[in-house]
Formats: sequence, C-alpha cells, structure tokens
Amino acid sequence: MTHAYRTHTCGQLRNTDAETTIRISGWVHRVRDHGGVLFFDLRDHYGITQVVADPASSAFKAAEGLRSEWVVRIDGKVRIRPAGTENKDMPTGLIEVYATDIEVLGPAAELPLPIFGEPDYPEDIRLKYRFLDLRRETLHKNIMTRTKVVSHLRNKMNDIGFNEFSTPILTASSPEGARDFLVPSRIHAGKFFALPQAPQQYKQLLMVAGFDKYFQIAPCFRDEDPRADRLPGEFYQLDLEMSFVTQDDLFATMQPVIMELFDTFKGNKTVRPEVPRIPHSEAIRRFGSDKPDLRNPIEMQAVTEHFAGSGFKVFAGMIAADPKVEVWAIPAPKGGSRAFCDRMNSWAQGQGQPGLGYVFWRDGEEGAAGPIAKNIGPERTESVRKQLGLNVGDACFFVAGRPEKFYRFAGDARTLVGKELNLTNENEFAFAWIIDFPFYEWSDEDKKVDFAHNPFSMPQGGMKALQEQDPLTIKAFQYDMVCNGFEIASGSIRNHSPETMVKAFEIAGVTKAEVEERFGGMYRAFQFGAPPHGGMAFGVDRLVMLIVGASNLREITLFPMNQQAQDLLMGAPSDPSPKQLRELHIRLNLPEA
Repeated sequence: MTHAYRTHTCGQLRNTDAETTIRISGWVHRVRDHGGVLFFDLRDHYGITQVVADPASSAFKAAEGLRSEWVVRIDGKVRIRPAGTENKDMPTGLIEVYATDIEVLGPAAELPLPIFGEPDYPEDIRLKYRFLDLRRETLHKNIMTRTKVVSHLRNKMNDIGFNEFSTPILTASSPEGARDFLVPSRIHAGKFFALPQAPQQYKQLLMVAGFDKYFQIAPCFRDEDPRADRLPGEFYQLDLEMSFVTQDDLFATMQPVIMELFDTFKGNKTVRPEVPRIPHSEAIRRFGSDKPDLRNPIEMQAVTEHFAGSGFKVFAGMIAADPKVEVWAIPAPKGGSRAFCDRMNSWAQGQGQPGLGYVFWRDGEEGAAGPIAKNIGPERTESVRKQLGLNVGDACFFVAGRPEKFYRFAGDARTLVGKELNLTNENEFAFAWIIDFPFYEWSDEDKKVDFAHNPFSMPQGGMKALQEQDPLTIKAFQYDMVCNGFEIASGSIRNHSPETMVKAFEIAGVTKAEVEERFGGMYRAFQFGAPPHGGMAFGVDRLVMLIVGASNLREITLFPMNQQAQDLLMGAPSDPSPKQLRELHIRLNLPEA
C-alpha cells in the first residue's frame, strides 16, 4: 500500500475493481452479524462500501470489537457480491470488500444521537452535537447541495460580466428594517460598529465609483427573532448591483440565472417557464399575499355587489355601514361537501375568526347549499357561481371587512384550501415578480407616514410624485421575486438624486440634517455624479431550502443557532470577562431576573 489511509474512497469501488487489493478509511455506519459472519458499512464523504469479515479472516477479531461511528482503516480485497445480495440503490452495491486487516484510527464514545436511519431527535441535542448531526446522510447531502448552488451562482455571475467585491463587515448602522448587531469599539470609547444587515450602501457607492456590475455572496447580520424560514444572527445572500439600468434590465439579467439554477438542481420536479409580473396590489387581491404560491390555482375575487342589500344581514350591514368594506370569495373546486366546508369553518375559528362563510353545490340538488345560500337567495348565489366559474361539486368561502385587515387571513384560507383539496402541485417550482410596491405606508404605532420597504428606492414619478401626490398613493420601483410562496429576492431601482432622497426622507419625518448625519457617505457621493443604478439580493438560504425541499433553514445550514438565538455547540453568546468589559469601557445593566 502506498498511502497510509486509502487507495480508494468509500464511494469509488465498482465491479471492475473485483480481485483488487485496496485500502479504504471512514466511519463505521452500521454493523450486522449474519450467523457469525460480520458485515459492516464503511462511510466517508463520498459514499458507503460494504465490508465483510468471517472467522477465517485475520481481521475478524478486530471486526468483532467495532462500534458505530468508529473511524477505521480497512485493508482487503474487492469481490463481487453473491447473486441475490446486490444493492442496486448504491453505486457500490455490486461489490463488497473482504477485510484482511483493520486498524482503529479513532474510537467513538457512546453516541448522544443516532446517525444511521436518521430518526427524529430533539433539536437541542442535534445542535449541541452538530458535528455528529452533519454525518447524517440527508443533512450532509443538503450541505453539499448548498455548496454547489453557491458555486453555480458565483460562476454564472462571473460569466455574465459581474465583478465580485467584498464589502466591510464592521460598519455603521443602516435602516434595513431590523435590529443591528452592535460591536463596541475599544479604541473609541462609547462608540459602536454595526454588523451589516446588508451591503446596501457600499454596493451603491461602488456604482458611484464606476465599477458598473457588482456581486457578492454576502454575509448579513440581523438581530431578529428566529423562524423557520429565517435564521437568527447571520444569513447569506447573492447581492448584486448594476449601473445604467432599468427595472426591465435587471429582470432580463437575473431571471435566466435563477431559472437555470433551479433547472440544474430541480431533481424530479419541473420548473414552470412562465414568470409573470404581478403588481403588489393585484397580488394581495388575487392571492392574499405579496409572495403568492402560484402552484395553487385558486384566485380570489371581490363579490361585494352580490351581498350588498342582500338577506345575509351580517355582510350587508357591514357594507352599508362602511364604503371601504369588501367581500372576497375564495373558490374551492371539488370542495363541495358540508364536511369539508365545516372543517374550514372550524379552522377559521381556531385562527381567532368568527368563522368562514360558505356555499357549495351538490350533485342531484338544484341551486347551492349552506346558510349563506339560503339568506342571499338563488339569483345572487347563481351570480356568484357564474362569476367564479364554479360547478356542481365545488364550494366557495367568503371573507368580509376592510381588505387591509383581512387579506392575510384570506390568503391563509386560500393556501389551506389548495393543500386540502390537492390542488397545489408539490412537484413544481413556480416563480413570479411582484412589482409596484407602495413607497410609503401609514404607521399606526408612530401615527405618521413611514417607508413601506427600502428607503433608498426610487419613487415612481421621482421628485414630482413626492411633491404632488398623496404619499400613500406613490409606488416604488421596487420588486420581489417569489417562488412557491417564499420571497427569494428583493430589490429596487435606487434613488440616486440627493434632492429626491432628502425629500423622500422628509416625508417620512427625517430631516435633511439627519439624512446627512445617518447616510453621510452616500449623500456626499450623490453630489459627485451618481449614475442611475439598481440591484437586488437573493436569499441563498431560501434558494437552497426550496431546492432540497427542506421545511426549516436548519436543515441546510452548517452551524445554526436554536430558536432562542443560541449557538449550543460553541456556547454563544457567552459572558464577557471583567477584563474585556474594562477594555471596552462597558458596565452591564442587566434586567432583573
């Protein structure tokens, strides 16, 4: 043997290697005793090879002592598996290695969680022993897919003429909409750096500096509460910016990149080729969400006119009392049974709603069934059916009120109907651009107009719109890309005019002096010839989550925190030492327990 540990990997051997003397090393995956003959699977990064030792083998005694997850070196001879014992699901399934010598390279203590079989296990144990968890096949495969996705994106961005730049990690606070992680400065007592929520200002400054096309697989840091599709602490995004571009230019540049990515990693799923552009307000009305899942064919419609002045006094009274009240219908093809309608009504009550009104049409029964149908009468019910294109065997649910108060609930109902009735195609990736986001929104908490999303976006209509329009009617050149109900990218054409930038902030209650203080670098830069520019950022974590079909970002991230924003593996966050606090001129003022 010429190498201390291996001549081949555990995923490399084939039937063409039969009768070859080899050396492999890896982890003992599982051990099986078949009537005195020992079989064990040896696993490394590349795959699994079956190893056999019988009492006639010089390695038999050593094999008897092996336990799961021990690291061992195996010398042996490759042989074809006996007929009927092949495993055609494994690349190495036609061969096995007859062991002649075994060396234990790293024994393992009793395992705190099982590797083989990947049974469900408490998350705190999985995260504390993440180095063991990462040995599990599915998680290991997901992490490697993530690596390949990042490599694919990086190569593609280079191919289409983008330049990769690294922007600073220690920076100043930025109004990205979340809390900053602050880093105290030892040299400048009492002052703090912030970890970047995104490289927003730096990438815009790169455009002002004349670099034209920027991208970065950028680490971003936000002190947010954790949830399934967003990790606490840090995440990564494909960040990009371009000069002298319109919104259409950005779509034309990045849509093929993302479609090619999903086509490359789609597995047995399909990628819907159409990518519609849906105005934000239309997405809310049709789907009850600004990140609609287009695999679900259900589209909501307003049916207010059919309830105005009707015998259904609850809705009719609301409509008469408030001109902003609307009634929305959620069609449910093939949902025309009282049992299904009652289940949906119970679900709505579980969401804190009074219920979910419905009508349905049954075989052998003229007209619609259900309390609402009886109250509004057959003529109005038939008008609803025709408007929505429903038939016998179908149902329809109704939500009433001011749309801004109920649209999320209606969207959740649409999603549930699609899943319950198997209308949502789970084996497809369906994309859309959501465009024309509102530039401002009303803050009930602060009782003032505030930015709805990115404050650096260009308002549609520019300075004229800011001067003449009701702020709440102004749209932004801002856009999201969504896939299967998830936002996977967000971006905008930037406001590169200093005068327009100041005016936009003034409407949100931020003075010119505050703009110059908080965004001085960018404000100054815009005085010296700023090109029109725009960009976006794709969430790498969400892209990978969709590609591998994971429901939680912890299944595609190497060393994530738990739901309490703690790193159980490394014990972070941890207590600082008194010396560290003295050097930073910091005294703790902790809340009472």
